[in-house]
Amino acid sequence: MSLAYKRVLLKLSGEALMGEDPFGINRATIEAMVADIAQVTQVGVELAIVIGGGNIFRGVAPGAAGMDRATADYMGMLATIMNALALQDAMKQAGMDARVQSALRMDQVVEPYIRPKAMRHLEEGRVVIFAAGTGNPFFTTDTAAALRGAEIGAEIVLKATKVDGVYTSDPKLDSKAVRYTTITFDEAIGKHLQVMDATAFALCRDQRLPINVFSIAKPGALMRVIQGADEGTLVHV
Repeated sequence: MSLAYKRVLLKLSGEALMGEDPFGINRATIEAMVADIAQVTQVGVELAIVIGGGNIFRGVAPGAAGMDRATADYMGMLATIMNALALQDAMKQAGMDARVQSALRMDQVVEPYIRPKAMRHLEEGRVVIFAAGTGNPFFTTDTAAALRGAEIGAEIVLKATKVDGVYTSDPKLDSKAVRYTTITFDEAIGKHLQVMDATAFALCRDQRLPINVFSIAKPGALMRVIQGADEGTLVHV
């Protein structure tokens, strides 16, 4: 099997775990994700994951109104640890070996983030789930994905969303919206396309780390991206 990428960083939003539920974790949804992840690890892809916490708590959500922003962001980081543990458990039940590393110290529950140890896990075929973002308030999990991707030497950042790529306009509102197959970082900036938050986007551009935006809800989409097929939108230098 021909693979376009050997080591990848997958960014999963917390909202992606909800499925059709209004909040929390939908079991069928997380099991479907794990099945797709297992498919790519079985062919030798080294996979790391950064997971968000928006299905439980988000520092900029209405529920955080009136709170100190740093405190709200730390609460959001704790939510990502909960999601990471749920994902790790689902992987374990599927026969996969996964480790959670957190940017916030919680040694009784998860490993601390230690780059050489994360690299060794990947080399030995384990999935590494990075939790708690960067460990700093005011930075999103998109930024954490860009940072961890650069640190572990990932060949690409895969941003899994509910939309199957980057469009000329919102496809939910505009029936004439067209999906970009590929687009450069500079074009995306010039067209004001919201691929990732500005900090994450700039970091990927500066590190020449491509991004592929695709729908995690499409069965087999992750494998097709790994194979270099026309799936989602590739953002490159």
